[in-house]
Amino acid sequence: MKPIIDQLTNLLEEVQAAKKQLHLQSEQKLLEELEARMNAPDFWSDQGEAQRVSREAALLRKFIESWDIVEESIKTNLELAMISDGNDESLVTAFAESTDSIAESVRNMMLTVKLSGEYDKSPAIVQISAGVGGTDAQDWAEMLLNMYTRAAEKLDLDATLIDISRGEEAGIKSATLEISGPFAYGKLKSEKGVHRLVRLSPFNSDNLRQTSFALVDVVPEIPMEEAHLDEKDLRIDVFRSGGHGGQSVNTTDSAVRITHIPTGIVVSIQNERSQLKNKAKAMSILAARLAEVAREQHLESIADVRGKVTSADWGQQIRSYVLHPYQKVKDHRTDYETSDTDGVLNGEIEPFIEAYLTKQIGKSE
Repeated sequence: MKPIIDQLTNLLEEVQAAKKQLHLQSEQKLLEELEARMNAPDFWSDQGEAQRVSREAALLRKFIESWDIVEESIKTNLELAMISDGNDESLVTAFAESTDSIAESVRNMMLTVKLSGEYDKSPAIVQISAGVGGTDAQDWAEMLLNMYTRAAEKLDLDATLIDISRGEEAGIKSATLEISGPFAYGKLKSEKGVHRLVRLSPFNSDNLRQTSFALVDVVPEIPMEEAHLDEKDLRIDVFRSGGHGGQSVNTTDSAVRITHIPTGIVVSIQNERSQLKNKAKAMSILAARLAEVAREQHLESIADVRGKVTSADWGQQIRSYVLHPYQKVKDHRTDYETSDTDGVLNGEIEPFIEAYLTKQIGKSE
């Protein structure tokens, strides 16, 4: 029984240290502030904002409780193990299996401890754009959209589709997700880059092997008060929101498209019925993209960003998804790979995220 007691003791120390590193007391105070807002008499006067705050509170509560639950589970098992009969083989086996299960949960949860970047706690804006490959590429872009929507749920995050442009035959030309929850950007920043698909084309009568590309751009959402944009650099267009297949989802010109003239960066938002809310969200996302470019170019502010900006080089894929003639997903930055292509496309991307973060931490040490 002693090896099990030692393992549980180490797990308890690891979890308690992680809770301090994650500043969970501060997160608890934030949760209390959100709950106070939810109890205000006029909370539901703005239903969109009320739903956003409610989702944020629910995700934060689940995040905090998950650490408390695993800590209590370790303490309970440790107390029972210390008073149990170490000569009872069936009991020792049961404790070993339970401890291994707890250790696996802790390992998955420790992912957040690796996130200490300036914007890692921020919501993430994930844009998916079809690249080379015609209809196949547009179908591939939609597959990625579904993958990230499911991945958000598996990572205890909340995904909201805020813009979509559908393809003529199938798939999508582009789509934008707003993903919120604890450490959303920190968890998803590893997904930025070109994703390559190799498969037998379902759109080719000869069923030939086809290579398709899609670009995933990930930036942290910037609060509006930090979005300092010069109006003279912007062209703002309004249009009618389009639903699935292009049909109108409302009868007002509530959708907003903002073009940053110096760089050509375009942001479109159409998920809110309020034009003002869509404009505010578009301004926030545009500021985030410009801030990302400014960081990459080592500029002092987003006002200094000029010249045509491309989000990534199509020739530099970060990950390949091969469905034919064999099945494999491989990340070219970390060399992590798996043959479970169905699992990955169903949102099981956490091992890729962990491999990326582990390698980045190794570089910084």
